[in-house]
Amino acid sequence: MKILANNKKVKYDYEIIETYEAGISLLGAEVKSIKSGKISIKESFISVNDKGLFLKNAQVTIPAHITMDRPKEKRDRQLLLNKSEIKDLKRDVERKGLTIMPINIFLNNKGFVKLEIALVKGKKNYDKRETIKKRDQDRQIKRELKNY
Repeated sequence: MKILANNKKVKYDYEIIETYEAGISLLGAEVKSIKSGKISIKESFISVNDKGLFLKNAQVTIPAHITMDRPKEKRDRQLLLNKSEIKDLKRDVERKGLTIMPINIFLNNKGFVKLEIALVKGKKNYDKRETIKKRDQDRQIKRELKNY
């Protein structure tokens, strides 16, 4: 499993409840660009509608030499999941007020581009401060253990 892009802010801003592995509906030029690491999912999010789940605002930079059938860099890309998983995610978003966010894009063992998405709940400011405090304590413990 090779990670191609990561969204670090998700773990800081949200509490992860459950994760899923989803396929992405891509065009040929997009696959080549993503495999070379030219993708950004920092500002992206997942929207839910009647047709399914869509990755929005993810930027895939297409090389300049590709001129025919050049897709838009920030187009909506459909996520490929089982019907039952889509149904569960829709229900949780509508009833519980949760959000679906992309965590990272990776290549699986077969060479397919996959997206790890998570069902998340927003953190409050005091939760974020607690996360920073715990991270600092862990770093301090590692430093002390390293010195001995």
